[in-house]
Parts: sequence; C-alpha cells; structure tokens
Amino acid sequence: MRKLTIIGLLLLAAAIVALLLYRSYDEVYRPLALPDDGLLLYVPSGSEASDVAELLDSLGLLESKELCMWLMERKNYRGEMVEAGKYRIAPGTSLNGLINSLRGGRDEEMIKITFHHARTLPELAGAVARYIEADSSSLAAHLKEPTTAAAFGFNAESFITMFLPDTYFMEWDSDAAAFTRRMAKEYKAFWTDERLAKAKALKLSQSEVSILASIVEAEQLLHVDERPTIAGLYLNRLRRGMKLQSDPTVIFALGDFSIRRVLTTHLTTESPYNTYRNVGLPPGPIRLPQKSSIDAVLNAEEHGYLYMCAREDFSGYHAFAKNLAEHNRNAQAYRMALNKKKIYR
Repeated sequence: MRKLTIIGLLLLAAAIVALLLYRSYDEVYRPLALPDDGLLLYVPSGSEASDVAELLDSLGLLESKELCMWLMERKNYRGEMVEAGKYRIAPGTSLNGLINSLRGGRDEEMIKITFHHARTLPELAGAVARYIEADSSSLAAHLKEPTTAAAFGFNAESFITMFLPDTYFMEWDSDAAAFTRRMAKEYKAFWTDERLAKAKALKLSQSEVSILASIVEAEQLLHVDERPTIAGLYLNRLRRGMKLQSDPTVIFALGDFSIRRVLTTHLTTESPYNTYRNVGLPPGPIRLPQKSSIDAVLNAEEHGYLYMCAREDFSGYHAFAKNLAEHNRNAQAYRMALNKKKIYR
C-alpha cells in the first residue's frame, strides 16, 4: 500500500511538472495578445533586460515576468545585446519570437521626422524632439553650442542654414549628435555641383543663399511661383548696394510675429536683422527656408525691379516697380486698402 502511495505521488508530481512545462512552453510560443495592427515598443537607451521585461509586463503582454526573464537569460539577451530603438511587434508574434527580434535589433523601425517651420535653433529642437528619443533641451543645448557649429564649418548665426526642411527617416534612439550628423549629410547631398556653381555665379556663399531664401519665403508664403521674381528683386538691390528693406526682417528683429502691418516706428529697431537700417544680408536666416525657396534664389528671374509691395486686392501677390515713383503709387494703394479694412498694426 505504501509503495502504491509513493508511486501515485510520483505520478502526480510528474503530471504537475508536465503541466507546468506545457504552460511555460505555451506561454513562450503562443502568439502574444496584441491589437489587430500590432504594437510599437520603445526601448530607451541604457535599458537592461529587466527594464524591457518590466516594459512588456506594463503593456500586459506577459503572464509571468519571471518566465520572460528566464527566457531572456537563456537567449543571452543582456548587456550590449539590449539595443535601444522603436520596434514593431506584429500580430502573431510569440514571446520567443519577440525576444529573438529584440536580441538582434531586427524589427527596429525607422522614425519619420518632418520639420518645416522654425525660426530659431531652439524652435527646431522642439520640432525634432517630438519624433526621436533626445529631448528638446538636450537638442537645443547641442545645437547652440558654438563648437557644434564650428565643427561643421558654420558660425552661430548661420548654423541653422544647415538644416533643410523636409521629411527624413532616422532611428528613434538618435541623440542630438546623431541628428546633427545626419542633417550635415543631407545638406552636403543637396548642395550639388550645379547648385554650388549657381551660388558662385551670384557671388553668394551657401549660407548667404539660404539667408536670402528665408527672406524671399517670408515675403511670399502663399504663391511659390512668385519667389523667383522676389529673389531677382533682392539680388538687384544687393548688387546696387541698396538696403533690402524687407518687412519680415523687421518683424524677426522685434520678435513679435503677430504684427500684420509694419509701421515707421518699427523700422528704427536696432538689430543686425533689420534690413531697413543695415546694408546687405542679415547674419542668419529669419526662418528655415524650404529647398524650393533656395532654388528660387539660385534660379532667380532677371528683371529690373527694385521695389515691391503687397497688392491692394489682398491676393497674396505683389506689385513690382522699377522706380520709386511707381512704387510709391503702389504702396499708397495698399495703405488705403489696409485702412479700409481697419488693419492698423
């Protein structure tokens, strides 16, 4: 009887072990409970395997965190094998398959970064930080560090011209330095031999082309087709040694972008960016110019225009003039239109 009892207990123990093994096997190899379109997993820089297990557990993907840690240990997922990044967990993925992917960084996804509107480096940092792991403060600190600009051949004012607005694909765990290096690569690719030759013909540096493009774009935000005409006008003024007298540069100098009507009192603002007071280009751009605006400068129209003002029909286009008398008539018509609409500032 005692012998049968022992045998029974052994069989029960074996059954329990078998059940536990089956449950563990099932948890390791069956598909995780994921949404129909899968799930994105962000593994921060400096993470350990235990951090990843904690993250998976917080997402409700684990029945046993201990089993997950055991499997990670068995697969040598630790130390340098833990790669930061953004990973897509596809429907049907098992815990075993997920750890295999994480271990090799195989399912790391590229992040789509888009930035178009920025006037300053901190503003650019804020736009980019929405997409990558680096936060806006670390990005801004890196971009504003004088040695960073110098390393790429720029000064503090012109450095922002290296960042060309567009959509790019990068790793989510990119830090400030990696982002800057990528933008330097894109800048070099954009400035082809053909573009460099056109800039040389205009007697402008690459940064100067971008600075002028930023003014051209600020003057004409709506109608891209008019930008080569405006670029030609400003080039005419530069060649003659005339002040550019661009209202957007005054607004940038004031830092008040709610201004709709630049007044005489605004024109006295002391700033290197105020082109009513200073001859030539400002030291840096007043916004990040689009690539198309840079090309508008490089392919500027040749004409005799020296003056322009907004059309009184508020179409967004400009009235151009070759002499001051003609310009004064255009400007008076526009002022009357502003007064009629009660736009006084």
